[in-house]
Amino acid sequence: MKHTATRRNERGHTLVELLVAIGILGLVTAGVFGQLNTAAQRIYTEQVKVDNFDQARDFVDQFFRDINQIGYPNGRIVTGISGISDSRVAVGLVQISPNSIWFEGDISGTGVVQEVQYKINGSTTCALCFQRSAVPKVNGVNVATYLTGQSTGAAVPDWGTEVNDLTTPIIFTYFDANGNQITPPAGGYDIVNNGTSLAQVKTIHMSLTIQDPNVTDPKTHQQIQTSFEGEVSLNNCSLAANGFNPMSCQ
Repeated sequence: MKHTATRRNERGHTLVELLVAIGILGLVTAGVFGQLNTAAQRIYTEQVKVDNFDQARDFVDQFFRDINQIGYPNGRIVTGISGISDSRVAVGLVQISPNSIWFEGDISGTGVVQEVQYKINGSTTCALCFQRSAVPKVNGVNVATYLTGQSTGAAVPDWGTEVNDLTTPIIFTYFDANGNQITPPAGGYDIVNNGTSLAQVKTIHMSLTIQDPNVTDPKTHQQIQTSFEGEVSLNNCSLAANGFNPMSCQ
């Protein structure tokens, strides 16, 4: 009788109890995996943003390094200059627009003046790419021919470094020494027709917004957008207005 009573007290769980336990375990497991999935989605989204931010920052850093050499060396430094077409002198700004900028400067510190351009779709092969070109200035070629790029002997752009999937409507904003905004038209200001306006530019604000249409946030299902901004002041004089006189920092 003792043996029989003991066996009755050692009976297992019922099927209902097992099903309830499995259900609870399933809910807990689902909750844990749901949180892990959400965390993975957020990590992915933030990584995309970091990658885009790093891409934009590296490009802006390159722009700032270039712009710090704009207009160097100018006509006051180099003697015997025959005009602004002389390859030994950098005139500074050549052309500006809301989405492009063109200037001259010894950006590498080697004494070679470069024609530097930043432009959306400069190569005409990438509509949403922001691209950069830097080529040596050609001696004796009239500056006006640089604007067309069609004259024999003019420097031919060499488009390279780029920011992809750019959606910024206006990349460059320009200000004079008093902080007043200079607003060039869509076609821009150039050294041939708007030299006085170019010579007034003292500060350049740059804004980049990147949004890849093929990459979305797994949680919100919205396209991932990353923005980067920066501002730089021009250090050197500009020869844009009336050849060598007056200079912007005179």
